Amino acid sequence: MTTLTRVPAVVLLAVATVGCSLLSSLQPPAEARSNAARAAADPTAAQEAATAVNGFGFDLYAALRAGQTDANIVFSPSSIALALSMARAGARGTTADQMDTVMRALGADGLANGVNSLDQALNSRSGTYPDRYNSDSYPLTLTIANAPFAQRDERWEQSYLDALAQRFDAGVRLVDYKANFEAARQQINDWVDQQTNARIPELLTPGTLDALTRLVLVNAIYLKAPWLVPFNEDVTTSAPFIRLDGSTVQAQMMAVSDSFAYAQGDGWQAVELPYVGNKLAMTLILPDNFAAYAAALDASSFAQVTNSLVESKGEVDLPRFDFETKADLADLLAGLGMPLAFDPDRADFSGMTTQAKLYITAVIHQANISVDEKGTEAAAATAVVMGDTSAPVEKFQLTLDHPFLFALRDLETGAVLFLGQVVDPSTPAT
Repeated sequence: MTTLTRVPAVVLLAVATVGCSLLSSLQPPAEARSNAARAAADPTAAQEAATAVNGFGFDLYAALRAGQTDANIVFSPSSIALALSMARAGARGTTADQMDTVMRALGADGLANGVNSLDQALNSRSGTYPDRYNSDSYPLTLTIANAPFAQRDERWEQSYLDALAQRFDAGVRLVDYKANFEAARQQINDWVDQQTNARIPELLTPGTLDALTRLVLVNAIYLKAPWLVPFNEDVTTSAPFIRLDGSTVQAQMMAVSDSFAYAQGDGWQAVELPYVGNKLAMTLILPDNFAAYAAALDASSFAQVTNSLVESKGEVDLPRFDFETKADLADLLAGLGMPLAFDPDRADFSGMTTQAKLYITAVIHQANISVDEKGTEAAAATAVVMGDTSAPVEKFQLTLDHPFLFALRDLETGAVLFLGQVVDPSTPAT
């Protein structure tokens, strides 16, 4: 077991100033990182990890949708899965087994290089690419960042620090929840704000952290991607959009005609709109009966749609949209089959530290997306908040069944006002 600030295997990369001055003026926290090298990426392992992410993501979609069938929803399965994978690296026993079942073993040692490889693959997508006609070039940005924020005086297992470095290219940022959890919250929010290009300025609201917080595992994803074939702004027009209850609203309907990957099946149509570089795309599925189709949608049925896509000429009419979803996923994840991770009495994250008994207190996720004629801008962030089980109150029993002394005193000064003994409480006053 190692102490972050003392062991040679951990390298301090920065100097932090954590005080009680204005939160906005806080300096970035110090970072402690294992010397373990990041593992080489394996494309096959990345695909296996992606399959696990999708299976987990569609399960989570069903759980999210159950509580808001008539609301817009946007979330990032990859962000949530990567953040939870940082927690899984330190889970042990039945806690680990439950997380593996829900997350399709993503984050387990057997898929450790899958998480690493997927993270590296996604981070390689950024670049400058030509448009469909090679007449101009446009930048595409996709960034994935992982940052554990750890209590500075906690002792963490070297194997856990190595896993963070090898799988997530991450060290731990040293903060002090015990002395100033609000300052730590602001530092985490500042990091997320920077990583998401100011699209998520406050992931953690006041009250999310407290003095028992010991570790917050954060993932942030930012995307800004132009369409390979942009919509023509001149033909965008106001048109009715039919809602689930049959009522209509006016939407700004965009239109584009070109060759796209298209498919249709029993009660649905689908199209895939690529972004510049042809490395990212948006798949759109239009069911005849949305409620029934969405209720049955899972990773397998989604794969059937994408496997059916064939290049075809056609027109796509798509409304502009811009919305956000924010949720604490703790209850949903527990309901999916990993309740032990959230149980303060039974959670086992001893692979992280044995100094404190950690459990997950919250999984905060926020995502937003903006789609217009030029392309898509989106951001997501996930924070897995881990707290220390408060020390149990030792119960005592005191039976005054034999002679005893008493002192009646002034609490502020400590002055004893009356002092005596009781040797026979049945003796009447004389």
